[in-house]
Amino acid sequence: MTAPVNLVRHGQFHGGLALEPNKAIALQTPLSRAPLPDRLYLPIDQHQGDAGAVLVSPGDRVLKGQPLTRAGGDRRVPCHAPSSGIIEGLVQQAGGLMQRSGQDCLVIRLDGLDEAVAPLPLAQWDTLPANALIDHLHAMGLVGMGGAMFPTAAKLRGDWPAIDCLIINAAECEPWIACDEALIRSRPGAVLAGSRILARASGARRIVLAIESHAVEALEQLAAVNQNDEQLPVELVTVPSIYPQGGERQLIQTLTGKEVPHDGLPQDLGLLCHNVATAAAAHDAVVEGRPLTERIVTLSGPGFEHPCNVLARIGTPLEDLLALAGGLKPDAARLVLGGPMSGLTLDDTAMPLGKGTNCLLALTDLEIAPTAPTLPCINCAACVEVCPASLMPQLLFRQLQADRHEPARELGLFDCIECGLCAQVCPSHLPLVDWYRHGKSVLRKKTLDQRQAALARRRFEAREARLAEQAAAREARRLRRQERLQNPDAAKDDILAAIARARGKGPEQKDD
Repeated sequence: MTAPVNLVRHGQFHGGLALEPNKAIALQTPLSRAPLPDRLYLPIDQHQGDAGAVLVSPGDRVLKGQPLTRAGGDRRVPCHAPSSGIIEGLVQQAGGLMQRSGQDCLVIRLDGLDEAVAPLPLAQWDTLPANALIDHLHAMGLVGMGGAMFPTAAKLRGDWPAIDCLIINAAECEPWIACDEALIRSRPGAVLAGSRILARASGARRIVLAIESHAVEALEQLAAVNQNDEQLPVELVTVPSIYPQGGERQLIQTLTGKEVPHDGLPQDLGLLCHNVATAAAAHDAVVEGRPLTERIVTLSGPGFEHPCNVLARIGTPLEDLLALAGGLKPDAARLVLGGPMSGLTLDDTAMPLGKGTNCLLALTDLEIAPTAPTLPCINCAACVEVCPASLMPQLLFRQLQADRHEPARELGLFDCIECGLCAQVCPSHLPLVDWYRHGKSVLRKKTLDQRQAALARRRFEAREARLAEQAAAREARRLRRQERLQNPDAAKDDILAAIARARGKGPEQKDD
């Protein structure tokens, strides 16, 4: 018997905008698997945290699933070989969503055999302690696959209050991206099983899977395989198709009516949110024993001949994926990494597919708004009405334009999720999001400089204290020697002791 589908929502976040849906274009063709490229360019840092030490050298042959970097703590996630081949070395490729300036990539020349290491499933995972599950997910390279790539183990294991509810985020709010919906349609059972694994690892007592109301077929697929589980039932909930409904804080407010504090986390409310693709990856890691080495990516937009969703190996050059959508049309004018609202213009298609890459969008001139001159802000408050973070975008803009970064921080600059709605509705064509990103980078650099200065100060103070201690010790020894020299008996004893030591060394020196 299938679990009932709950169509009730509890609230609505502030702002947002209903955008024209275009997901069906990429869903018209079945999900396909991308062929193996000649080479993979595997980023060694695909998560928020430091990259682990590289475990392989040029000339080494590696197998699919073999760890290539060393794990260390929950925030240092290992990467694994997506296929078998020969390591050619470490190169720097164009940066992605996390690193715009470039990223270090291991180059693997594939041998076409696709030989894999033995899988490492966890038998009877539902009886294991949470830490054992989290350790396994960490070893299998899991990160958030919604785009942020936050280490899954660090999100599951923290000094949080007890988690009451795990929210599986299938609210794919960008109007062209359909990789999560394609995943649900093709593997609904893996999504549900992975959701229960994440709930077990987090200690959550209930699971809510939120999906947009237009995804009827995906919802039906989930409902058809969602068998009742008395211990960990999965409640299916539909949410409105309003951008940016897929934002973690916005989704939580829609489902619960509660707002995550601006300086807090969902865990503070007893909630934990994971992307639906992360849930499927958890199933693959625990049930099938496979590390995260591939993901579904949407190739869509009017600039492609045949938009589609493809399952591709991590590290595949994006230029190799273009042909799978029939190639670019002659009038294709721009490639976007991500969605049209929050994505980044792609200048180099040699960039590799990463764990957080969900879409490659090809636009024509018809979809690209003509460049218009920026005009002074007219205080129309349109940006305030659509801002999902309840900010005052025009005030933030003025502070940043005047280089008043600290006041901008106090106005909630870091609460901005860079959704792009303020710039979308601005009649003065102000590049608001660009200003916010620049302001954040300035403040982050300032914070880093302050931390480095504080560290240098602590090092200087420690050195000064060490030198003072050494000087005090030398002065103490000098005073002791002076006191003994002023005492004739003590001085005589010192001389006799020195003569004895010299005589004792004599034979040894002679033997040498």
